[in-house]
Amino acid sequence: MKSIFSSILFLFSSLVFSQDSLSVLSLSEYLGYVKSFHPIVKQANLIVNESEAKLMKSRGAFDPKLEVDYSRKKFKGTEYYDKLNSTFKIPTWYGIELKGNFENNTGDYLNPENTVPVDGLYSAGVSVSLARGFLANERMTVLKQSKLYTKQALADRRLLVNNILFEATKTYFNWLQAYNEKQVYEEFLENAQMRFNGVKKSYAVGEMPAIDTVEARISLNNRKLGLEKSNIKYIKSTLELSNFLWLSNDIPVELEASVTPATNAMEIIDDVLNTSQLDLESYDYESHPKLQSLDYKQQSLTLERRLKRSNLLPVVDLQYNFLSQTPEEWNTFSTDNYKSGLSIVFPLFLRKERGDLKLANIKLQDIKFEILNTSLSLKNKVNGLSQEIDSYKKQNEYTLTIVSDYSEMLRAEERKYFLGESSLFLVNSRESYLIDAKLKAIQIENDYLTTKASLFNVLAISDVSEY
Repeated sequence: MKSIFSSILFLFSSLVFSQDSLSVLSLSEYLGYVKSFHPIVKQANLIVNESEAKLMKSRGAFDPKLEVDYSRKKFKGTEYYDKLNSTFKIPTWYGIELKGNFENNTGDYLNPENTVPVDGLYSAGVSVSLARGFLANERMTVLKQSKLYTKQALADRRLLVNNILFEATKTYFNWLQAYNEKQVYEEFLENAQMRFNGVKKSYAVGEMPAIDTVEARISLNNRKLGLEKSNIKYIKSTLELSNFLWLSNDIPVELEASVTPATNAMEIIDDVLNTSQLDLESYDYESHPKLQSLDYKQQSLTLERRLKRSNLLPVVDLQYNFLSQTPEEWNTFSTDNYKSGLSIVFPLFLRKERGDLKLANIKLQDIKFEILNTSLSLKNKVNGLSQEIDSYKKQNEYTLTIVSDYSEMLRAEERKYFLGESSLFLVNSRESYLIDAKLKAIQIENDYLTTKASLFNVLAISDVSEY
């Protein structure tokens, strides 16, 4: 897909985060593309779509229903029966169901209770659950749980997107670290090459012994070896970074070798990750999406327990229907003509219902423990990361001072060497110490940046509303 890279460079140039060169990929640009086009981010949106579909499904339990029951029997010229029973039902809240009905039955052997006027019989009434299912029933509970699930899905999406941004950010910092290490080896390889050439010339005119050329060549090959290793590390980190880069039409992008990371990550990381104005002491942990998700789950389990408690009550269903031959005349619906019924069901031992209630209580207790543990874990993680960040700031200051001092010592040793007061061995030794110090400084910088990203991830402070 290398041919696609020209397209992504054009797109990058249109972002609000402008760069001095199109060959530099900044952290803000990079995360912008991860947010917009990465498949996992798009997949996170499916969680919300799924919750909305489940909410629509649960609302279907309150959809009006039209039922038609028609049966007819005719044998040897005799019409035994011809029965039509059509019903229109409107389920409502609190176990109440409104119902309108039309019956038209004829036949020589029709059951007397099914006898109706010639033009049929109309009825309008209501069915009510007086005990079980009145304050809590299956359709009410599922609908309420679906609404909670929709809110929970938004919190879960935020967590999922935050995790992918964290992984992408870590990968960018690893890429930056590999790039900085490669730059160090390239710089000192050039120095070693110049030194080796100078020693060879001095040896050729008899100013230096042959052993100095061996010393210079060892140093040169060590620098080449270090650069080769850093090159491989940089290539691998570049390929890992490409895993997070996609275009709008779901095409993966492979970065070209000319694209490099921006080296100002230390200065802009707080602005990019929205941690610049973060006050950890006054942070509201209750607004954390993980705790919000668990809270919605707890509310859902509370609804389930309420339903299980309701199931301990007996089933008492009451029906009452007004009857009329002429439904267009409302005064014909009176208490003189009616059809009513009462149904009572009560299990003697309630073992199933009591078992369901115990399971609901156990689930609710379990989620309470999980909330307590998650809340404490979040606070401890944030506290630990905050202390790590403070420590890495100090370590970074120390290593920068060490690098500066080693650089000064190397320059002094080189001056002494040119004056004939030192040896090539000491120069190479000073240079090796400086290289190690610079690599250590790069590692500490990476640790600091990664810890900042970890804090961003633990607090889940990314704004997912924009995508």
